[in-house]
Amino acid sequence: MRPLLFLAVLVALAAAGTAAASEEQPTLAELEQEVICPTCHTTLALSSSPIADRMRAFISGRIAAGDTKSEIKSKLVDQFGESVLAAPPKKGFNLLVWLLPLVAVAVAAVVIGLLARRWSRARAPAAADPSSNGRAALDPDLERRLDEELARFDA
Repeated sequence: MRPLLFLAVLVALAAAGTAAASEEQPTLAELEQEVICPTCHTTLALSSSPIADRMRAFISGRIAAGDTKSEIKSKLVDQFGESVLAAPPKKGFNLLVWLLPLVAVAVAAVVIGLLARRWSRARAPAAADPSSNGRAALDPDLERRLDEELARFDA
């Protein structure tokens, strides 16, 4: 158990280190995936509009100047508004965008669980006739039809 815990901590630390390095030394390719072109409403990576080209040039200049990813995004938000971000910030009213899908999934899981439980309890097993060797009793009409079909099959 301890080696598994050690491995999990090691992976978490490596991921945190990578995220910190990405924040301090962002790349144009990373930011192209996280910023939306105000003209095309697609990520910069997919946009070929003139404003997207100017935004790429701005981002490249800010990376060369040593700005962090947060600083670059903040400057873009100041210029174009929050709609320039591909993912809304996890604060204020935008926090609902992150939390509502989780709440919806949890509610759906509870409802499905309750419905499944109700359905399984509604299907009570049929009472067995003591003379039928543990088999459930059939409707007399159905039993007659079954006997006729079996007789035809044997013939």
